Amino acid sequence: MSSSTSSGALARRRVRVRRGLSRPRGGSRTSNTAPRPGAGSRTPWLYLAPALVVLGGLLGYPIYQLGLISLFHYTQAQVSGGEATTFEGLGNYARLFGDEQFWQVLLATVVFAAACVVCTLAVGCALAVLLTRVRAVPRLALMLAGLGAWATPAVTGSTVWLFLFDADFGPVNRVLGLGDHAWTYGRFSAFLLVLLEVVWCSFPFVMVTVYAGIRAVPSEVLEAASLDGASQWRIWRSVLAPMLRPILVVVTIQSVIWDFKVFTQIYVMTGGGGIAGQNLVLNVYAYQQAFASSQYSLGAAIGVVMLLILLAVTLVYLRLLRRQGEEL
Repeated sequence: MSSSTSSGALARRRVRVRRGLSRPRGGSRTSNTAPRPGAGSRTPWLYLAPALVVLGGLLGYPIYQLGLISLFHYTQAQVSGGEATTFEGLGNYARLFGDEQFWQVLLATVVFAAACVVCTLAVGCALAVLLTRVRAVPRLALMLAGLGAWATPAVTGSTVWLFLFDADFGPVNRVLGLGDHAWTYGRFSAFLLVLLEVVWCSFPFVMVTVYAGIRAVPSEVLEAASLDGASQWRIWRSVLAPMLRPILVVVTIQSVIWDFKVFTQIYVMTGGGGIAGQNLVLNVYAYQQAFASSQYSLGAAIGVVMLLILLAVTLVYLRLLRRQGEEL
């Protein structure tokens, strides 16, 4: 009798211990401790909040002010307080789109920026492949030379290139036997001179970025392509370029933005836009309208148009890549 009683008590004690182990701490009887759906979706935004606030202050507010000024009649008279500011709505944009010079400058800007982007990508990618083929010392020298060009201020680089192609003292004319040829007098030669300077100071970014991407490609893939008899151009076109497409997207968009809003090189090397404005681009044209002519609202309208064009180009390019199945 006593043995059966003790065995029953022992069994009940085991059941209590098991129930105590199965219960969560704190006395809660619910066993479903999984987080609610979407409970952690706000966490990334909390981490991004400080950066978003800073970017909103540094970018959002100036863009808002730019768009606001473009909707008013805002000249030197309004700045000095001599006249009241009047609301014009889209009047500044109507004046801008009705100006034939604006369309000429826009076309020149698009063509010039496209040429700069193509040349920059071609030179940068070619030198990136070259860096993978040379030894350590030439590679280091090329990297230092490229980074030196990249770190040179735009004003300094433009002044140096003006000296190199100077009609009287420039060494380029002497080497090429061009005599006293003035590169900045002709429209196309001036654009060519500025293009060379823009490519010179922009290709290091493409070179370093693409070189880092090439180094991340498994060597077995390149060796397999070489064993199959593929040439260097075929390896780049069929192997490296598809694998480096996300990196090429970044450098292309960056180049489009930088080259479309070139200002310093044009302003310094062509003397503010060339003879009779033959070398004007949108950024220099906006500067002339806003500060040289004191038409601040018209200059702001040109800035808004430039912003919308760059956003449209970027979104279209990204959408085309998404259609091709690229993850960005």
